[in-house]
Amino acid sequence: MSNRVVEGRMVTPERLAELVEGEPPLEAEPIEDAEMECPDCGGNVISVGYMPSVTEFVTAYKCQDCAWSDTDRS
Repeated sequence: MSNRVVEGRMVTPERLAELVEGEPPLEAEPIEDAEMECPDCGGNVISVGYMPSVTEFVTAYKCQDCAWSDTDRS
């Protein structure tokens, strides 16, 4: 499934990456279930892998129900 509902809006993988990153990615992979609960509200968390630049690949995690998000950047 490539599109998901996040905070009441349907988003594409690119839009989900933009919500977390703050700017559009160069490329994004399909959205997947992250198999974890949101630490803020207990809701479902989804993930998307994307490239914010040509030299970086990031996996972002976003709650479908609230504003919580995180990335795998160290």
